[in-house]
Amino acid sequence: MPDDTGSITDRAMGALVGGALGDALGMPTQLLSPARIAELYGHVEDFIAPFADHPVSKGLPAGTITDDTEQALLLGRILVESGNRFDHARWVNALLDWERDVKARGSYDLLGPSTKRAIDAINNGMPAEEAGRSGDTNGAAMRIAPVGIMMPPEPLDALVGKVAETCRATHNTSIAIASAAAVAAAVSRGIAGGDWRAASDRAIAGARHGATLGYWVTGGDIAARIGWAQKLVRGKETSDAIRLITDLVGTGVASQESVPAAFAVLEVAGGDPWQAAVISANLGGDTDTIGAIAAGMAGACTGFSRLPQKHIARIKGLDIGRVRALAADLVALRTAKSRSGKDTAA
Repeated sequence: MPDDTGSITDRAMGALVGGALGDALGMPTQLLSPARIAELYGHVEDFIAPFADHPVSKGLPAGTITDDTEQALLLGRILVESGNRFDHARWVNALLDWERDVKARGSYDLLGPSTKRAIDAINNGMPAEEAGRSGDTNGAAMRIAPVGIMMPPEPLDALVGKVAETCRATHNTSIAIASAAAVAAAVSRGIAGGDWRAASDRAIAGARHGATLGYWVTGGDIAARIGWAQKLVRGKETSDAIRLITDLVGTGVASQESVPAAFAVLEVAGGDPWQAAVISANLGGDTDTIGAIAAGMAGACTGFSRLPQKHIARIKGLDIGRVRALAADLVALRTAKSRSGKDTAA
């Protein structure tokens, strides 16, 4: 485990900013097919502006972050403000305020299907614990990194319990919780000093535990699919791996596609955050979310200081000072939990 707060905070920053790199690189390619990406942009290796009629990213400058990063930072702040017990009402209201803000900015990239459906139900009087019972898409996994920063990797049930708590209002299903738990466990292991392989192993354990929580919904087992996806691409050339991920794993918003895809990307990239972002951007489908998850996990394992600073300087919409303050606050909570040996909120 990193032996000082500075090292832990550097890895926390790596998770948050690494996720932003993957998000911003995948912004112009999201929702497109691999063939269309190649036709419009060639092989994406740097920040580019989306084409004029892009369905959700039109008008955004190259290097702009999207909902993946903004909601992760929003969740992190709610975690810090909630204290020992996650404040569901504050979280739902924060999401509604966020959507109003992005609409005012002219964005077309709004709340995802599970989150939107759940918030509509809550606004119509449904309790938060019931509203998320059909949320099985990747919205929880895409923004869960702050939980992995805040929670130590052990005890695992405390970490996964906190994941489930944050999922309750929008993604209270076995598949969504398993997916978010996998990502949070990987991030937490990375911040504790683990490399990307150790993080992947911990993710599978987290997914297995997460699958026992929430409302059961049908779908492939997340832990099994993560392990299968990584074996599928192991040792493959990048171009072949992209084809395998796209054709067999899937890159849609369904948790059982995009989350295993992100772990397959981590495998192909060998834990390199920027390569994870590049590979994700060329997959097609939910490229910004897959990139945010994969590069965020990789960043937790490498740390901010080892991220490509020249690319970070070109990210638009990210206040590094605010990210650093959030990372420090989350690390302070993590340190307190490690010292107490338990999580009173789980």
